Amino acid sequence: LVNQLPEANLILLRHLFGVLHHIEQNSGVNQMNAFNLALCIAPNMLWLPSPTGPEEASQSTKKVALLVQFLIENSGEIFGGDIASLF
Repeated sequence: LVNQLPEANLILLRHLFGVLHHIEQNSGVNQMNAFNLALCIAPNMLWLPSPTGPEEASQSTKKVALLVQFLIENSGEIFGGDIASLF
């Protein structure tokens, strides 16, 4: 799916997840592992157009957080092994 994105979107995602991966690599110092980062970032990345209630919104946020966590933890494989070279 990532390869089907427009080039501008792919570049933006590579940079975003490159930064998040870099932060996660220093989680021993900053306490921001992939799970914590995903909880902070997920609500701002994807959301339901019109959730029917707080429980549905909460379930949606959890699903997005799991996706973001997966993308952070596997960013090298998803966006290319040279993701660290963006810095």
